[in-house]
Amino acid sequence: MDLKPASAAEMGLDPVRWMAALRLIEGWCEQDLMPSAGFLLARNGKTTGPVLFGRQRVGMGDQGVRIRDDAIFLIASITKPIVGLGVLRLVEQGRLCLDERVEAHIPEFSRIGKHAVTLRNLLTHTSGLPDMLPNNRELRVANSPLSAFVAGACEVPLDFPPGRGVQYQSMGFALLGELIARVTGKTCAQFLQDEFFGPLKMMDTALGAPNSWFEGKSPKVERMADVRIPEDQVLETTWNWNSRYWRQLGVPWGGLLTTPADLGRLSQMLLQGGVLDGVRVLSPVTIAAATRNQLDGMREVPEEDRRCRPWGLGWRLNWPAHSANFGEFLSPRAYGHWGATGTSLWIDPERNAFGVFLTTQPQEPQGNYLARAANAMLSAFV
Repeated sequence: MDLKPASAAEMGLDPVRWMAALRLIEGWCEQDLMPSAGFLLARNGKTTGPVLFGRQRVGMGDQGVRIRDDAIFLIASITKPIVGLGVLRLVEQGRLCLDERVEAHIPEFSRIGKHAVTLRNLLTHTSGLPDMLPNNRELRVANSPLSAFVAGACEVPLDFPPGRGVQYQSMGFALLGELIARVTGKTCAQFLQDEFFGPLKMMDTALGAPNSWFEGKSPKVERMADVRIPEDQVLETTWNWNSRYWRQLGVPWGGLLTTPADLGRLSQMLLQGGVLDGVRVLSPVTIAAATRNQLDGMREVPEEDRRCRPWGLGWRLNWPAHSANFGEFLSPRAYGHWGATGTSLWIDPERNAFGVFLTTQPQEPQGNYLARAANAMLSAFV
C-alpha cells in the first residue's frame, strides 16, 4: 500500500509531544543552527506528510526565501545502502554471489594484495580499503570523472587484510558502483533508476543530476537546497557539495539527490518486505539478509565490532550504547544510515515505522542534531 496521510493521533502519536518535536526542529532553523530541514515520519503505513522548515539557500540574506515544499536534498552516505540494494538485486537475479572476489569482475583490482577481497567485504566495511583516497582532494579539484576514483581504489593498498577488521570505507562503494556497471552494461545511476526509482515512482531521485535537471525555464536544479559548506570546501567553488560538478558526478558512496517523500517510498517498500503499491522490487529474504548482522559470521573480525558495531549489507544496524545519528530509542532490529551533509534515515521493523531527516547542516562526526531529532520524534509514539 502507499503511505496514507493521517493526523498525529491517527498515526499513534501523542499530539502534544509531536508538536514539541516540530517546534524543536523549526527552532533550530530559526536560530540558523541549520539552514533547512525536511523530514517524514511514518508508522503502520500512515504519515503526517513531509514537513520542511528553513530556507532554500544558505546565505543569511536569503532568510526570506523559504525552503520549497518540493526541495531536493543531497543525502551523502545514505547513498551507500541504496547502491548496496542494487548489488543485492543482481544477487537475486543469479548474476552475482556475495563471496565472489571483486577481481573476478574488476581484474585490475587484484593488485597490491587485494586478491581476497569479496563483495561481502565491500558491503560490510571489512575490506581494509581506506575511506577516501590519498589524492581525493586533488581529484576533486581537477573535476575528475568517477573512473579516476575507481582507478585509485584499484591502486591503493589495503590498511589490513580483508575480513580482519572493520573500517568505514567509501571507496568500496565506488567499486560496487563500477561492478554494477560492468555486470549490467548500464551505469550504476541508470541501473538504480530502472530497478528502484522508476518502479517506486521516486520521480525526484537520481544518482547524480542529469543534464535535463539544469535545462528549461524552471530547471529542477532550482529545487536543490544548498548545503552549508564546511570550512575546507568554502573556497572550492568548482567542486564543493553545491557545485554542478559534484551534483552531477553521482558518486556511489554519496551522490544521491532525493526528497523526504521519495526516500519515504523506498523506506516503506523495505518495511513491507520489498513491495509497494503492488509492485515488488525486492524479495523479503533479500531484505532480511541485508539487515542482519553480517559480522557475526566473520570470525577474524574483533569480537567488540561484531557485538557492539554490527553492519548489515550496506546498512548500519542499531549500535547499542551509541547515540550518534540514531539516538537512544530505536529497537534492536532497527537499521539505517546517515550522511555527512546532515542527513539520517532509520527504519524500525518492530514499530513498523521509519524516519527520514534531511538537513543542509553538516554534522560530522557525531550527528547530534540527527540523534536529538530521532529522540524527539520517537518519544511521541504511544
